Amino acid sequence: MIISKLNVNHRSLSMLSGIPMGPPDPILGLTEAFNKDKDPRKITLGVGAYRDDKGKPWVLPSVRTAEKKLLEQNLNKEYLGIAGLPGFVKLSLEFAYGSDSKALKENRVAGLQTLSGTGACRVAGEFINRFKLSAGNAIYQPNPTWGNHVPIFKDAGMQVKQYRYYKPETRGLDIQGLLDDMKSAPDGSAFLLHACAHNPTGVDPTIEQWKEISSLMKKKKHLAFMDCAYQGFASGDADKDAASVRQFVNDGHNFILAQSYAKNFGLYNDRVGAISVVCSNSEEKDKVESQLKILVRPNYSNPPAQGARIVEHILSSKELKPQWYAECKSMADRIIKMRTLLRDTLEKDLKSSLQWKHITDQIGMFAFTGLSQAQVDKMREVHHIYMTKDGRISMAGVTSENVKYIAESIHKVTSA
Repeated sequence: MIISKLNVNHRSLSMLSGIPMGPPDPILGLTEAFNKDKDPRKITLGVGAYRDDKGKPWVLPSVRTAEKKLLEQNLNKEYLGIAGLPGFVKLSLEFAYGSDSKALKENRVAGLQTLSGTGACRVAGEFINRFKLSAGNAIYQPNPTWGNHVPIFKDAGMQVKQYRYYKPETRGLDIQGLLDDMKSAPDGSAFLLHACAHNPTGVDPTIEQWKEISSLMKKKKHLAFMDCAYQGFASGDADKDAASVRQFVNDGHNFILAQSYAKNFGLYNDRVGAISVVCSNSEEKDKVESQLKILVRPNYSNPPAQGARIVEHILSSKELKPQWYAECKSMADRIIKMRTLLRDTLEKDLKSSLQWKHITDQIGMFAFTGLSQAQVDKMREVHHIYMTKDGRISMAGVTSENVKYIAESIHKVTSA
């Protein structure tokens, strides 16, 4: 009997012996290396989370107040429905599309609460894949894009292709390359668009360029999937940051939108997000919503309540909503200020021979510095400043106290 048990255990282990070691996550690996660094000068510019001017995580006061109010209500812990918290979904759609949105008034926008923006992206990928909504079952993503976009859509069963977006020579948008790639793609292809504060480059189309993109996509019958992770956090104006979304609605697109409340509400670990689909009519909306629910049910069944309750409470409160808007703007303003300070230190104080205008031209949490991988390695090995290999830095990690050292370090590695 003992031998038999040993044989069973041996067979169980051998079933797993062929599983290879997976590569470490690039961002988590960067954090681990930073944590092990003993140098007192060390700075991390890799983490995509807001930090105050002391480099500390900040919970928004409006969020703290909402949490206290919710605690006083002694709410239960029952399951939410598959679609999530109805009040949150309604307010989330109004937040993105505008309370006066024609599409909302006509009841033709299907919407569900999701596990933040990541969950919305995954549900969108499975929805597009299941109903073959894209030519060749492909989704075209900007080059570059958020690192998680590629595996999300691959794991959802789609073919991931790229379209030109960032132009290294100008450190700006390659609008002509983007339009040419949209023209050459088969009619009816799916394109992933960052609604605002493009990650990782911080380079966004102008509103005129968005109109041009929208017009071409309409002509080509392309399906737009818009990922909106920074509404309000990018410019400090939530309506301005939603301009691309509302442009596509006004132009008559049927498209899919993912929303995240991690950055703009600071609800990183509450996993609050939404997916919505702009349909042609209310009947189509009901069908789409039913299919989204069918996708969610065997995946995570239903979303968590706490974060959604916080967002719902704030967006429905006459007192807390304007307070949140001011707090969100303060986060955006601090990052904009750090962009200006970093650029001024490089150009005016250190007299860098290079152009750093792109730092202030870009928007949102991240800046694409233009540093090469060799220069990034020097930043880490010599100056103990940590950033991703492509030279992307989180502007939230730049503070009044460390900006001079960061600028001096950049100046040294780019002057060598």
